[in-house]
Amino acid sequence: MARVDLDVKRQRIDVWLEHGGIGSFACPQCGKKLSLYDHKEEREWRHLDTMQLQTWVHARMPRVECPDHGVKQVEVSWAEPGSRFTKFFERFAIDVGQETDTKGASKILRLSWDEAWGIQERAVERGIARKPPLVLRLMGVDEKSVGHGQQYATLVYNLEKGTVEWIGEERKKETLDRFFQTLTQEQRTAIEGVALDMWDPFITSTLEHVPGAKEKLVFDRFHIMKHANEGVDKVRKSENRELWKDGDPTLKGSKYIWLYRGENLPEKYQDRFAALQALHLKTGRAYALKEALAELWSYVSPGWARSYWKRWYFWATHSRLDPMKRVATMIKDHLTGVMNYFAHRITNAVAEGLNSKIATIQKMAYGYRNKSHFRTAVLFRCGGLDLYPETHPIPG
Repeated sequence: MARVDLDVKRQRIDVWLEHGGIGSFACPQCGKKLSLYDHKEEREWRHLDTMQLQTWVHARMPRVECPDHGVKQVEVSWAEPGSRFTKFFERFAIDVGQETDTKGASKILRLSWDEAWGIQERAVERGIARKPPLVLRLMGVDEKSVGHGQQYATLVYNLEKGTVEWIGEERKKETLDRFFQTLTQEQRTAIEGVALDMWDPFITSTLEHVPGAKEKLVFDRFHIMKHANEGVDKVRKSENRELWKDGDPTLKGSKYIWLYRGENLPEKYQDRFAALQALHLKTGRAYALKEALAELWSYVSPGWARSYWKRWYFWATHSRLDPMKRVATMIKDHLTGVMNYFAHRITNAVAEGLNSKIATIQKMAYGYRNKSHFRTAVLFRCGGLDLYPETHPIPG
């Protein structure tokens, strides 16, 4: 350390580092030990604050002349090549970025938005470069609405680790094809179960790329129950219109009551729900079908589950409730993937949890300015990546 300057007015400390010109330095490309060639002009790096004062490290970087690679600037232990921040500062900035949006992080760190975003971007690149070959035993596939209009991204999840493994633009067969094409035959064979909704392009891609996929596809029960809830709501809307013709407001304002599972119905709705049930409405019958369908996944034995399904299917198709009959037909058309649940017992619950986190990322604009930024923001917070720069050299 050659010099330290304290500037209270500018709220900063500057530290100058020098070396005596002795010793050898490694070529940054081949690692060959070489003597000093010269020094580059002075550079500065932002370091962790000292007593709330910005701290900057200054140094003129040594260069070596490698017989194979020419004149090269040596690497320093305190910063990564090309970075304007020390590794310790970047580690802290990554921690801050995990807890708030990019605008908030830039304010806390006293950086520009672009500087704070650049640290996150490099962290994701670093994490991806460090990732070992993917071992994906149980995977989930889901789409996420991004931006405005009908814009979607396809997300692939590791259901065991609870991480986002891959993000692709749009929700076409070709989108998921691109993910599978990044895997070796061995990696695709190692996939044991795939949870997804009943979106035909995803089904077709999985059947095409995953060996034995017919027995590995598991249609997500939460998506199935979403269709059942939509069926109940269609029955409610139709019945409400019929009742209003006679001036009967019985179903007015009841939409959300019917969407709850019975055991999750808030206390404030329970009296009204009981009163509605006592009226033997069509909506009440649709609700009973929906609740009974949810019990399918409580079975342990695949055989008993199939028997239960047959009874439910008969009930639904003889209910004289067209929306619920359509739900039953849809499930029947995808029955193999529905019943595969009892072999693999996987759902996209992990994906739904991550989707909630991703929605927060979008809502708070965590650096989401375009599709590339969306991918970076999601992988930074949901990718399970090793984001930190290495702050200590490996011995030897």
